[in-house]
Amino acid sequence: MKALLLVSDLEDYTISFASGVAQHMQVVLGVPRRRYGHLASYVDPAVDLHLLDWPRHRSLYNPWFLYQLTRLIRHEQPTIIHLLSNNTLWLNFAAPFWRPIPLLTTIHDVELHPGDVETRVLPTWATELMVRQSRHVVVHGEGLKRIALGQYSKSPDCVHVLSHPAIHRYAELARRQKMARRREDGTFRVLLFGRIFAYKGLEYLVRAEAMLKDALPNLRITVAGRGDDPGVFQPLMGDAGRYDIRNRFIEDAEVAQLFLDADIVVLPYTEASQSGVLNLAVAFGKPVIVTDVGELRSTVQSNGLGMVVPPRDVEELATAIRMLAESSALRTEFGTNAFAWATGPNSPEKVGAQAAAVYREVVRACA
Repeated sequence: MKALLLVSDLEDYTISFASGVAQHMQVVLGVPRRRYGHLASYVDPAVDLHLLDWPRHRSLYNPWFLYQLTRLIRHEQPTIIHLLSNNTLWLNFAAPFWRPIPLLTTIHDVELHPGDVETRVLPTWATELMVRQSRHVVVHGEGLKRIALGQYSKSPDCVHVLSHPAIHRYAELARRQKMARRREDGTFRVLLFGRIFAYKGLEYLVRAEAMLKDALPNLRITVAGRGDDPGVFQPLMGDAGRYDIRNRFIEDAEVAQLFLDADIVVLPYTEASQSGVLNLAVAFGKPVIVTDVGELRSTVQSNGLGMVVPPRDVEELATAIRMLAESSALRTEFGTNAFAWATGPNSPEKVGAQAAAVYREVVRACA
């Protein structure tokens, strides 16, 4: 079998997923040169990587790109085509020309996150049309499967669950560059990382920090990533010196250093499907605190990765932070479990084996 994987973004996820699948079957990966060119060394050599001159959504060159892409597909003659995201408008117009090759699409977010302006760039009809053109789809959890079954009117046999694989490239970068954790005497550092939109729950982390000012005087909060202005919560911050705010794009080496330095990673989300940040944190063996939204509870609890609190519950969040700050044994236990999960059951190779099994099932169903 040969799988052709296509995606226009999601670099971290795609590198892990494609590299994992390539351990079990032939993989051709088509991605934009402008986004993946500098990351090629992180893609497993077993992947047949094609860096494409993939236009932006508004470009007039999209019809020509679709023609070239269709020629590539006919040349490669894949057994299956897997779109690793349904967020590329123009592929809707090319998909009918790829038949009868089975088409599979991954839906990362069955429902849009509140305040996520980047995902909302595409019209809803475009993301839904790609799903409807794909007889089979992939989601990242059983709860998401139940939602997808209702939203897209798919047969249960046509909605497949695959875990979001652990993201190892930043930990690998840290090893390549021989990076080390920066020791800060007595400091307990909490990291909130990623695109900072309303649903990420920064407000509740800020309120929890205020509750801990006397109990944890050594607490430091790092907030790193593009998105909404964290400054709107400044009136709630008791001591600005307890915060490290980096409201910008974070370069790869800086990402690695942030996770090396963190004692715990907090995901106080008010809504979520699953989380790439969680899968990045576990590769560093970091314990996490997550809220009970989307697939986060089932992932964290069943694998012993950290603690789960109700969304928007400031007191419970503060209690969890304090508990981990005061118990190095608990942090070690969760961190050990996290790294074991990232390198074992949720490693790219193991998820890739599951994906290869799904591909074989889809091909049989479409024969």
